[in-house]
Amino acid sequence: MTGLDRDRPADSDGKTAHARFLKRACDRLGYDAQEYQILLSPSREIRIELPLRRDDGSLCVFTGYRVQHHNARGPYKGGLRFHPDTDIDDVRALACLMSLKTALLNVPFGGAKGGIDCDPARLSDREMESLTRRLTSKLHRNVGPFTDIPAPDVGTNAQIMAWISDEYSKVYGYTPAAVTGKPLDMGGSLGREDATGRGVALVLRAWARHRAETLEGRTAVIQGLGNVGIHAARCLHDLGIKIVAVGDSRSAVFAEDGLPVDALIAHKNETGGLAGFGAGATVDPAAMLETECDYLVPAALGGVIHAGNAPHIRARTIVEAANAPTTWDADAVLNAAGVTILPDILANAGGVVVSYFEWVQNLQQFPWSLEDVHTRLTERLETAVDDVMALAAGQEVSLREAAYVIAARRLKDALWTSGP
Repeated sequence: MTGLDRDRPADSDGKTAHARFLKRACDRLGYDAQEYQILLSPSREIRIELPLRRDDGSLCVFTGYRVQHHNARGPYKGGLRFHPDTDIDDVRALACLMSLKTALLNVPFGGAKGGIDCDPARLSDREMESLTRRLTSKLHRNVGPFTDIPAPDVGTNAQIMAWISDEYSKVYGYTPAAVTGKPLDMGGSLGREDATGRGVALVLRAWARHRAETLEGRTAVIQGLGNVGIHAARCLHDLGIKIVAVGDSRSAVFAEDGLPVDALIAHKNETGGLAGFGAGATVDPAAMLETECDYLVPAALGGVIHAGNAPHIRARTIVEAANAPTTWDADAVLNAAGVTILPDILANAGGVVVSYFEWVQNLQQFPWSLEDVHTRLTERLETAVDDVMALAAGQEVSLREAAYVIAARRLKDALWTSGP
C-alpha cells in the first residue's frame, strides 16, 4: 500500500464519480432517466487477449481494452494507457470523460479510451513494441482517422504511437491521421508533448484573470511528475508560481521557498524518481497532498483525493491535471469547505485540443508553426473557461457542475440531432 492509499475508503476509487457528476448535470438540464442513460453508456466495448513471449522465453497474457463512448460529434478520440491497474471500469469511465471533454472544448470528436493491464517499467523495449504491435494488429479494424484515433496517456508516449502508426500503415498505407501524439518526424505536431501541462497553466491563468487574481508569488503543489506534471510544473513556474512540493506514489520533496524546477526535472529524468534530490526536504507523499498552498495540482492517476484525505486538504484551489483525481464524496467535502476546483474536463483538455490540431495537420498535410499551435490552444481554452465561468456565475453552481452542464447539453444535442 502506498502513501496515497492511506485512509482511502474502499469504495472510493474515482471510477464512478463521473456518472454521478453527469447525473447531477442531467437533472439540472431536466433530462429524464433514459436520456441520462444514453449519455452515460458507451456505444462499443472491446476486450482483447494479448499473449506476449517475454525475453526470458516465458509466456504471459495481458488484456487490452478499447471503449468507444459516443461519436455523434465526430470520430472517437481518446488516450491509450499502459498500467497494471487498467480494467474495463477504468477505461469505460475515462471514455465518458473524453466525450464530455471534447464537447466542452467544442472539438469535433467523440470520446474513447483504451489500455493494457501491463506495467511498462517491467517490460523491455522489445516487449513493449511487440505488445503494442499485437494490440494494433487486433484492433485496426475498429480504429482509423475517421473512426477512432488513439493518443498517448499514462504509461505511453510518442514512441508507442509511432509503433501503432507503423503497424496500422502496413495494412492501410501511410495514414498519419490514424493516431496522434506521434514523433515529429512521423507527422506529429509541434506543441503536442507539452500540451496537457501547458493547458493546465493556461486554464489557471484564464480563471485567475476572471477573478483579478495575481499569480506571481503564489504557491503550488504537484502530485505526479510524469509528462503532464513535468510540463505543468515548468509552465506554472513561468507564470511566477512557486512550486513548493512535488511527489509521486513513492516519494515527495518540499521546499517552502520553492523548488528549482529545472534541476528537479533533470534529476527525475536521470534517475527515474525523486529520491535523492538534495534541494528540498523529503516528505511523505500522502502528507504532501495536505500541504498548505494556493494551488494543488493532481497530475497522475484518478481517485487520489478521496473522502479519507479531503478534509485535510489545505489548498485554496485544486487544478485537476489528471483524469478523475477527485471522488464524488471528496468533491462535496471540498465544495463545502470553499475550495475551488478547476475540473479535469476543462483543466487537462490541452492534450486533446492539440491532438485535434495534429489530426487536422495530418489530413491537410500542412504543418503549423509552434506559434500557431500555442495561439490556437490559448484561444480554445480561454473560450471554454469563459463559458464555464459565465454559467457558474449565472446559475450559482460550482465550476465542475457548470462544465458538465455545458458538455452534457452539447453531447445530447448532437446525439438527438443525429438520432439516438
